[in-house]
Amino acid sequence: MKNYFFLVLFITFSSLISSQNNRIKGKIIKNFGETFDVKNVDIKTDITKEFKVIFDVSTSSKKTNIINKNIVTAARFLNMHANAGMKPEQLKVAITIHGGAWKDVLNDDAYFKRYGVKNPNSLLIKELKNAGVDIIICGQTASYREIDKKVILPEVKFALSAMTALLQYQNIGYTFIKF
Repeated sequence: MKNYFFLVLFITFSSLISSQNNRIKGKIIKNFGETFDVKNVDIKTDITKEFKVIFDVSTSSKKTNIINKNIVTAARFLNMHANAGMKPEQLKVAITIHGGAWKDVLNDDAYFKRYGVKNPNSLLIKELKNAGVDIIICGQTASYREIDKKVILPEVKFALSAMTALLQYQNIGYTFIKF
């Protein structure tokens, strides 16, 4: 019985390590958004098309020193499609930030002043912007929180509202994805 327990423990541990080793680093966002290579898919990715998406992010990590996994989703989207054979110019991505996610776009000084740590999302947002992603803060949320461009990361754009940005991007062919 004791040997059986250790065998199960070994198999479980081995599969965890194995699954971690199967992660693929991104071709577009190098430091974030690792993905997996999925074999034998039934719905093939059409790598001849252009993919235009706008992610809506309204929640943040509960801990202020943890990166917002919902923003990382944009990095995963870019990386998995590049790893599948799509070119970066085929991938158009935007993100609206509002609600509880507003703090994730504060610059490091403002974030540190409020939470005592550097903004864990700074490097991710910089890499996303460098890859051509539009990161948009809801002007209504910003006004409610009494924040302006002086305390927001320079990569972030202001819109009248998240609703306005979502509508306008959808009007130019972006598909809405809520996280």
